[in-house]
Amino acid sequence: MVQDWTAAAGLTVHPTKTRVVNAKDTPFEFLGYQFEDGKRYPRAKSLKKLKDTIRAATKRSSGQSLKAIIETINPTLRGWFGYFQHSYKTTFEPLDGWIRMRLRSILRKRLGLEGRGRGADHHRWRNAFFAKQRLYSLKTAHALACQSFRR
Repeated sequence: MVQDWTAAAGLTVHPTKTRVVNAKDTPFEFLGYQFEDGKRYPRAKSLKKLKDTIRAATKRSSGQSLKAIIETINPTLRGWFGYFQHSYKTTFEPLDGWIRMRLRSILRKRLGLEGRGRGADHHRWRNAFFAKQRLYSLKTAHALACQSFRR
């Protein structure tokens, strides 16, 4: 049925990529999302690409100011969220934490400390510190987007 419709429309169906599944039982990937158990998540490849982009902009040896680094990554975060904002809510908080960990690592390096931003660093540079620095928060953006849909 699908092949007849696509042929009539002048389209071709890729035989190995196209399949019909019961979405309730079988997870599948489509347009950067993974659909599973009635929920939408960014697929692993999409998350990896975002993290690779953030890694490139948040190297510990960067000579840029924290403000400049945040200004560099914010457009990426806004664009990524613009596409993936319909993902399940648990997607965003771990990503925000991972991004702040990268930024804390830069701040640790500037103090002459080694390692990733964790432990006492959460008290030294709280989440509110990064909010004051105008770091785009995916979790906050998702909460605002959900709130606007409820009205």
